[in-house]
Amino acid sequence: MNPAGYPPETVPLQGTYEGFHGQPGGSTVVQYTTVSVPPEPPRDHIIWSLCCFLYSNPFCLGLAALIYSIKARDRKVVGDMEGARHYGSTAHCLNISATILVSIMIVIFIITICTVSVQASYAYHHYSSYDYRNRG
Repeated sequence: MNPAGYPPETVPLQGTYEGFHGQPGGSTVVQYTTVSVPPEPPRDHIIWSLCCFLYSNPFCLGLAALIYSIKARDRKVVGDMEGARHYGSTAHCLNISATILVSIMIVIFIITICTVSVQASYAYHHYSSYDYRNRG
């Protein structure tokens, strides 16, 4: 089993090895062979797409990601791994975009709420100390 025609690697062990009955043995050669690992099946990111669709769906990116995830799963079932990889990659990009947009919108919302509450507190304290009886 020698993939791609590469010669096997041989590595001699250093030092001496005493074999049976205390007699010195010669050098030992260990042979390593590379084993080909089957490629990982393409990912469809269906769970992430469902979460983006249900919880964070800005500009319908979550829906588009869900559609591409389902297409990727269908392509994988049919056996078209390249098509599944393409649809899965598109779903991955759409999920990232949806997650980043929702994160930015949440941060902007929190900053806006904090700013409005500070301004309202300032206005309340400023106008509550105004004395209407001494206007004239």
